[in-house]
Amino acid sequence: MNNKYYTVCGIVEIEGKVLLVRHTYGTAKDRILLPGGFVRENELPTAAAEREIFEETKVTARAKSVAAVQFKPCQWCVVFKMEYISGTPVSDGYENSEVLLIDPREAVGRADITNMSREILKAYINGLPVLDKSDYIPISADENSYAIFGV
Repeated sequence: MNNKYYTVCGIVEIEGKVLLVRHTYGTAKDRILLPGGFVRENELPTAAAEREIFEETKVTARAKSVAAVQFKPCQWCVVFKMEYISGTPVSDGYENSEVLLIDPREAVGRADITNMSREILKAYINGLPVLDKSDYIPISADENSYAIFGV
């Protein structure tokens, strides 16, 4: 089950360029943005970011740190800095019409980038402070049910 309240997106850098998608619907239709989407019921945000990026781009990436958190009264979005693992970027042909690899400095200057993605990439260029993912997992949990950042 998807929801519209808990969302994630990720900064994936591949050979000095960031992964962006051209959205096909909603307020971001025809604009480029960081890949991401909704968190499923009982899914950790880290797993959701990894899943969404793969579904949208066929790129495998791992959530390494929290780069930003956006809050609205009825919604939040966690922005992860991702570690590129593998895959050649390709559009899913559904949620996005195009996958791009763009130098982040070029991306922030584009008229077709969403405002949130622009602000995130501006911070990324300037050495975005992050909360790194900890290896700590309590005895009562496992890596599929627990994640802590900044500890």
